[in-house]
Amino acid sequence: MIASTKKKSKKKSAAQRIPTRGEVKATDTWDLASLFADDAAWEQAFKAWEKKIDGYAKFPGTLDKGAAELAAFLKFDLKMEREGERLGVYAFLRTTEDQANSKYQRMAARLQNAASRAGQAASFFQPELMAIPTAKMNRIVGDRKLAPYRLLLERLLRYKPHTLSDKEERLLAMQSEMSSAASQVFRQLNDADMRFGAVKDAEGTLVELSHSTLSSLLQSEKRAVRKNAFQQYYAQYTAHENTLAAALNGSVQRDIYYARARGYSSALDAALFPDNVPRSVYDNLIAAVHDHLPALYRYFDIRRRRMKLRDIHHYDTYVPILSDVKVRHTWDQAVRKVVDAAEPLGSEYCQVMERGLSGRWCDRYENQGKQSGAFSAGTFDGDPYILMNYQGDVLNHVFTLAHEAGHSMHSYYSAKTQPFQYYDYTIFVAEVASTFNEQLLGKYLMERAKTDAERAYLINKEIDDIRATVIRQTMFAEFEMLAHASAEANEPLTLERFKEIYRGLLELYFGPDFVLDDELSLECLRIPHFYRAFYVYKYATGLSAAIALAQRVLGGGDKERNDYLTFLKGGCSKYPLDLLRDAGVDMESRQPVDAALARFSQLVDELDELL
Repeated sequence: MIASTKKKSKKKSAAQRIPTRGEVKATDTWDLASLFADDAAWEQAFKAWEKKIDGYAKFPGTLDKGAAELAAFLKFDLKMEREGERLGVYAFLRTTEDQANSKYQRMAARLQNAASRAGQAASFFQPELMAIPTAKMNRIVGDRKLAPYRLLLERLLRYKPHTLSDKEERLLAMQSEMSSAASQVFRQLNDADMRFGAVKDAEGTLVELSHSTLSSLLQSEKRAVRKNAFQQYYAQYTAHENTLAAALNGSVQRDIYYARARGYSSALDAALFPDNVPRSVYDNLIAAVHDHLPALYRYFDIRRRRMKLRDIHHYDTYVPILSDVKVRHTWDQAVRKVVDAAEPLGSEYCQVMERGLSGRWCDRYENQGKQSGAFSAGTFDGDPYILMNYQGDVLNHVFTLAHEAGHSMHSYYSAKTQPFQYYDYTIFVAEVASTFNEQLLGKYLMERAKTDAERAYLINKEIDDIRATVIRQTMFAEFEMLAHASAEANEPLTLERFKEIYRGLLELYFGPDFVLDDELSLECLRIPHFYRAFYVYKYATGLSAAIALAQRVLGGGDKERNDYLTFLKGGCSKYPLDLLRDAGVDMESRQPVDAALARFSQLVDELDELL
């Protein structure tokens, strides 16, 4: 709901404390019973799975004997992977509930250790597969016994130039736990150890500052609240800047090491290879965003003028421009709007999504030690769970719920339609399914706006979404590209080098009339996605594709809707660019990105007129 802001006369003196995990109502948490009934059931399944690792020993030296032998290995390996996925997701979800809970940290570590051993035991597979002469391999793959695995094998054989010897592959497999150390250091420091203190909100109430509450505080109509929250939050990153820079450098060096070990020309090329995405897609995205940056500068100036600011800072960019309207949605109200907005996708889609969001798919609210942000974790055998840190007064969190529900419904349809080996869609297409739902929600709310002020408010929201998802994520993608290229050119990635690269991008993307606080150069040290390198560009391409597909579905009929639902059911049965082409959008051209940014410019013009 959208309502006028009313000043509160009373001020609370006590800080609003974030509850412990044990204080959260069970109905507000996820029910992981679709994976395991309880920790004891997980323990029993884990021990049984761990014993099966020895089963790999009977397969080395058999793969070139024929289709039956290769099929036997693939069946065993996929069964291990499927059971391991179920174990791994349960352990991971438990760790996110409270990252200071040592019991679940140990559970996840034991699983990771066993998975590493399973990886070592299976590491013979690719070298042995690649050693089979091409003519013989073609005969084996053509056998009907391998029909369920043919696409899987064809994709694996693409890796032949990047596969090492049996001994070398085993050594790389043994490094899996060690190679994740940088990411673990970052997560523990960022989510468990760092404390940000408390700040006063607009009513003078002390609020515990956290990753989650920061987003609410940055939407305060009082500039002093935004500024204080921003500065106090970043003070912790300044205090830990050397450790954080060392962790990020470790992650970059890991990426470069594995790319070079496998014979890729760069870490970026190694990251693009699995999705069969040409480098031109990445380069075109950056070039298109650069060409449209003047519209972003114009928007920042509109924002500054409408907010009656002498100058504009980063902490001024999240509060709605129309500060005399305020939004609040309870969880149930948010679910209702997300479901109603998805009506163009049909009754089955809406009914399944509503059952999950109103039921126990979601871990709804923040608690002490809980992982920050939001995510969806789909599995082949369990419910597609969603972690949220929902704040009812943050409109973005309603859109985040729509976003994560899009992921979960993608998981639902893919697991329902595809066999295990082809159900797990790639991130490239995942970000289409999630942001498509955000497009539907935005249109739904905008059509129901009762006044120009409400419409302007929602236009502002969509502008900020495109800015955050296409433009900001492209800036992140360019940072990743430049940081890795710097290290690949033997330029040490010191704290100062990270800040230098990031500051240059801030100046380019925010423009000459934007005030860049010194603390903002440390933003690059707090982005979790940088520990999964070259991931974030998919947010930008994903929203660009989602805008095109949403317009196609909303302006079309049964065919367009069914094309989109077929895309959701596709899993990874085709390469992502092919799945998107079948759904109606070609991401190898610049056109979808240019169209999304043209819409951004159009919205900026409309906002200026309404204001």
